[in-house]
Amino acid sequence: MEILVFKIFVVGAEMQKELWKAGNMLYPLPAVMVSCAENNRKNIITVAWTGTVCTNPPMLSISVRPERFSYGIIERTGEFVVNLTTRALAHACDFCGVKSGRDIDKFKETKLTAIDADFVGAPLIAESPVNIECRVDQILKLGSHDMFLAKVLGVHISKKYLNKNQKFELAKAEPIVYSHGEYYGLGDLIGKFGYSVKK
Repeated sequence: MEILVFKIFVVGAEMQKELWKAGNMLYPLPAVMVSCAENNRKNIITVAWTGTVCTNPPMLSISVRPERFSYGIIERTGEFVVNLTTRALAHACDFCGVKSGRDIDKFKETKLTAIDADFVGAPLIAESPVNIECRVDQILKLGSHDMFLAKVLGVHISKKYLNKNQKFELAKAEPIVYSHGEYYGLGDLIGKFGYSVKK
């Protein structure tokens, strides 16, 4: 009987919860660099509030504070490119999140390469393994951040991550995620979609 009581106590302790005030705790998130341009002036903003919205038509979202320099560029042009980040791009990713494009040329400071997109005026970041060209469909004014809902016009991938069967292996690029103020690499593969019911 004493052993049973001890086990119940241990399980209970593991499941105890502490209530915090409402806030953003949906982590981890992709840390992406969003490139934009206006009047030949290119800029990069790091965004963690981003996500997939719809498959058909393909859409995604980014949420940006209105006071950010890039906000006005994206609002006026209605275009941007989402560039996925990697372990090798972590330093540049953080830099572009804490420095303002009002004061510096982020492409120059980070030594990143801007290349022309096919559908939008915003540049692709050549060093990124995936570049997603987007055109704004709606702007939702939410509070601290406004959400840009955008249609995906085209996706560019780095050929060096294609295997012999032409399958894109993003894991080889060592993508990073953002979690509560910190950047992390991804861990080991646990399973593929549907593995829980596969026989």
